[in-house]
Amino acid sequence: MDILDWIVLGTTLFFIVVYGVWKTKGSKNVDDYVLGGHDAKWWTIGLSVMATQASAITFLSTPGQAFHDGLGFVQFYLGLPLAMIFICMVFIPIYRKLKVFTAYEMLEGRFDLKTRTLTAILFLVQRGLAAGITIFAPSIILSAVLGWDLRTLNIIIGILVIAYTVSGGTKAVSVTQKQQMFIIMVGMFFAFFFILGSLPTGVSFGEALKIAGANNKLQILDFSLDTQNRYTFWSGITGGFFLALAYFGTDQSQVQRYLSGESIRESQLGLIFNGVFKIPMQFFILLVGVMVFVFYQYNPSPLNFNPAATEVVLESEHGEKYKALEAGHLVLEREKRMAQLAFSAALELKEYNTIIKAEQNIQKINQQERANREAARDLISKADDSVETNDKDYVFIHFILKNLPNGLIGLLLAVILSAAMSSTASELNALGTITALDLYKRNKKKIMDEKHYVKAAKGFTLLWGVVAISIACVANLFDNLIQLVNIIGSIFYGNVLGIFLLAFFFKYVKGDSVFIAAIVTQVIVIVGWYFDWMSYLWLNAFGCLLVISLALLLETFDGFLRKPPIKS
Repeated sequence: MDILDWIVLGTTLFFIVVYGVWKTKGSKNVDDYVLGGHDAKWWTIGLSVMATQASAITFLSTPGQAFHDGLGFVQFYLGLPLAMIFICMVFIPIYRKLKVFTAYEMLEGRFDLKTRTLTAILFLVQRGLAAGITIFAPSIILSAVLGWDLRTLNIIIGILVIAYTVSGGTKAVSVTQKQQMFIIMVGMFFAFFFILGSLPTGVSFGEALKIAGANNKLQILDFSLDTQNRYTFWSGITGGFFLALAYFGTDQSQVQRYLSGESIRESQLGLIFNGVFKIPMQFFILLVGVMVFVFYQYNPSPLNFNPAATEVVLESEHGEKYKALEAGHLVLEREKRMAQLAFSAALELKEYNTIIKAEQNIQKINQQERANREAARDLISKADDSVETNDKDYVFIHFILKNLPNGLIGLLLAVILSAAMSSTASELNALGTITALDLYKRNKKKIMDEKHYVKAAKGFTLLWGVVAISIACVANLFDNLIQLVNIIGSIFYGNVLGIFLLAFFFKYVKGDSVFIAAIVTQVIVIVGWYFDWMSYLWLNAFGCLLVISLALLLETFDGFLRKPPIKS
C-alpha cells in the first residue's frame, strides 16, 4: 500500500468515528439512547437498515461467491420484497401501537416473561456469534495487507466500533451509517468501472457479459426442486422470505433501526426503500465479482488466492508437487486466454458453429482448472490441516491489492471496513439493548431512574463488544463467511419468527404451549442442521412451521385435558 492509500483509509475511518461520537454525545434517557429520540426520517432508516445488513462480509465474500458460482446467489434475496411488505403491514403497526423498545418486549404482554426471556436469549446467542464474525472478516483483509496478527487486528477494529456505539447508541449508529453507505457505493462503482477499463482493447461490457455467460456465470434462476441445492428460485422465494421476515421483523439489530422513525409512515417508507434497492445493490456486487472473473480470464491469477495457504504448502514436504501444479496452472492460463480471444473473434464473425466450439473449449479448460485448484487445496490440507484451503473470501482482496491504482486501494479497503463497522455497530447496539432491557431491567426488583438504565445499556454494549472481539479471535473461515452468518441465523430465525406469528395470529394459544414448542423446535432444527436434512435456507421455513404446529397441538391437547368430564 502507498502513502496515499493510508491517507484515504485513515481519514475515512477517523471521520466516521469522530463524527459519530461528536454528533450524538449525551443521551438523556432510554428513549434517546435506544430509539434515537424517535426522530429518524425514512431515508435515514432505509440506509441504516441496508448498512446493518451490508457488513464487510457482503463486500468480502459476495464477489468471491460470484467469481466461483456466478449470479445465482441473488436468488437468496427474492423473498425480501414480500417480507418488507408483510412487516410494514403487520409488525410495524403493532410495535408502534404498543410503544415497545424491543421486539421481545411485546411477547411478555402476549404470552409471559419466560417466552420473552427465551427469545431474547436466542437472539443474544446467534447475534453475538454473528458480531464476532463481522469483526473477523475485515481483520482478514488487513492481515493480508499488513501481515499483522489477526488477533491484534480484531481488537483494533472492535475498539473503533465500540467507541461511537457505546457513546451515542442508536442515533450514533444511524448517523454514521449514512456516511458509510455513501463511501461503500462510491468505492464499488469505482472498482466496477476500473475493471471494465482494464479489459483488453475491444472487449466491451456486452462482450464481457458474453464471456461470463460462456463460463456459466450468468445463470440467475434455478427452478430445480432439489432441497439440497442452496440457491434456487424456490429456496429464495420461500426460505429467503422466511429468513428476511425473521431478520427484519424480529431481529433487534433491524427492529431498532426502524423503531427510531418519527412515525409509522417513516418506518414503513424506510423498509420499502430497503425492499426496492436491496436486490439491485446485491446484484451489482455480484456483477462486480463476475467482472473480476472476466478480468482474470486475461490476467494472471494465483493457484490459490489465500497467500498464507500458499506459503504454508511451499514450505512443506509437498512444496515441489505444489510448484508442479502452479506450472500446470500457468499453462492452463495461457490456453484460457487463447480460448477467450478465439471466442471473441467468433462473436465478431457471428459464426454460430465456431462460437459453440469456442464455448465448449472454454468450458473444457475451466473444468481442468477447477480440478487443478482442487488438487492444490488437497495439498494445502496435507501440509497443514488447520490452514483454510477455501479461498472464496480472498478473491476480491487479491484483486484490490494487486490491480487497483494507489488511492483506490485505500478507498476499497475503507469500503469494506466501513461496512464492517456499520454492521457491527448495529449488532452491538442491539445486543446491549436486549441485555439491558429484556434481561437486566425486567428481572431487577429495585426500580431505578432513566440514567441508570442508559448507563446499563452502555455497559452491556461495551461488554458485548469485548465478547464479539473474543469470538473473532477464535473464528475461522467456513465455506465462506457470508454463508456462515446466514447459516447461524437460519438455525434460530425460523423458531423465533414462528413465536411472533403465533403472537399475532393465534390469539388462543397460551405462553406455556409456545415456550415448550419453542424449546423442542430449537433442538430439532439444530439436529436437522447437523445431519444436513435440508439446505440452510429451508431451515427458516421448517423452524417457523414446526413451532406453530407444535404450539397449536400442545394448546389443543391442553384444552382437551382442562375440559370437565361429560356427566352421564
